[in-house]
Amino acid sequence: MDTIRVNLGNRGYDIHIGSDLITQVGDLVQPLSLGRHLGLVTHPALAEPYGSVVADSLRRAGHEVSLLTVPPGEESKSLEEAVRLSRALVRARLDRGSALIGLGGGVIGDLSGFVAATLYRGIPFINLPTTLLAQVDSSVGGKTGVNLPEGKNLVGAFHQPHLVVADVLTLRTLPEREFRSGLVEVVKHGMIADPVLFQRLEEQADGILARDPGTLQEIVRRSCAIKARVVEADEREAGLRAMLNFGHTVGHAVEAALGYGAITHGEAVAHGMLVAAALSVRRGLCPEADAVRLRRLLTRFGLPGVPLPSPESLETYMVSDKKARDGVLQFVLTRGVGSVTFAPVFDRDELRLALQDVRR
Repeated sequence: MDTIRVNLGNRGYDIHIGSDLITQVGDLVQPLSLGRHLGLVTHPALAEPYGSVVADSLRRAGHEVSLLTVPPGEESKSLEEAVRLSRALVRARLDRGSALIGLGGGVIGDLSGFVAATLYRGIPFINLPTTLLAQVDSSVGGKTGVNLPEGKNLVGAFHQPHLVVADVLTLRTLPEREFRSGLVEVVKHGMIADPVLFQRLEEQADGILARDPGTLQEIVRRSCAIKARVVEADEREAGLRAMLNFGHTVGHAVEAALGYGAITHGEAVAHGMLVAAALSVRRGLCPEADAVRLRRLLTRFGLPGVPLPSPESLETYMVSDKKARDGVLQFVLTRGVGSVTFAPVFDRDELRLALQDVRR
């Protein structure tokens, strides 16, 4: 088992990464001195293979567990679902000393983390990510939130977890499309901060796609280490942490334009990274060879896999992106593999040309 510490003073926490860790959750939470009654939120399809294992482990450690389920899909990341969960937890007699555990992918983590941030003005939260996307990205950093019809994650809070447990064996049952989608965020981490990780992805693509546990543990560990260091330096995204949004300005617009659920988050961000790279090449920031490496690696992983929507259908959603300032789009651009910079995009024609480059 690898352990990475996120150093945030009294809000710091550990990320445990390894195999067969969900059977040990009861032991892993003991140092946290949690209240006796815990809430466990997951999807119905995960309740039996993993939820029951986690609940049994917690009960052996002396906890009472209330298991709640939410439907899969981005539609569950709503204020209505957050209210339903909150009321159910109150009826289950959780109190301010209780903790909430999210078992699942990014939807579960964002939704249950948001409920933990707001119920009783904040209760402890433990994240048990079961998708690659969640293990390498959304489970670390304390961002929680729900969607509005106008855009993704527009209502949320920063609420750091008390513990993250990433069991790479849960990735064995992940649908192929979801697994490949999660690889996008690993590629992103290589692009923004770790050329060695990027090169290993190129060299070990076969082992990764075969879901070799040792190879997966390494890429999850390196990704979490990158994100942990960024979060430590900029917890609330005042500056440096914005580098993690590489590919997300266009990515979120793609998700909104096509309708949540029509495309995976990773597929959308893959489009966004390619557009950001195209913009970077056009501005002379990024060697074209590095943009080609990015495109080839994503293609090796079967991504994006879905056609990019038209520029006209994306512009409205990009302007309403929460990172826009006075209608000006804020982009994370690349200087090549392992380095990024920040820049506004004033010229919509420049953006349209980059979008056309990717569509071709």
